[in-house]
Amino acid sequence: MDERPEACPACRGTVLIRSGHACGRQRWKCKGPGCGRQFTRTTPRGMPMEVKRHAIELYCLGLSMNAVAKRVGVSAQSMLRWVRDHAHAHCPKPEPARGGTAVVEIDEVWHFVKKSPENSGSGRPSSDGSGR
Repeated sequence: MDERPEACPACRGTVLIRSGHACGRQRWKCKGPGCGRQFTRTTPRGMPMEVKRHAIELYCLGLSMNAVAKRVGVSAQSMLRWVRDHAHAHCPKPEPARGGTAVVEIDEVWHFVKKSPENSGSGRPSSDGSGR
């Protein structure tokens, strides 16, 4: 049987009663004034912040995201979310300079997007008689 929770997670009220079971776990109901919340979880969700910091540190040292996720015991998607949250909080994007030069990166897809129509086609002879 689960231990009795100390307080309601919503209102921090201490008057709690048992209110059945959900998925094999004891359900608790808050009898605080105006609350009435029902809950089953008595421990906080997620990994502790210290574990997240350690995982991000390992990732920054060069371990792959999948390797860090396996070592910490979480999914790769969770690890990706932690890295993105860390980047948004600690590494802001630089603002482009006004009137400055814009850097554009072009990859091989640009060749296909900007290809001239006369060099592409279905392979059938053209109807203009030029023989191309």
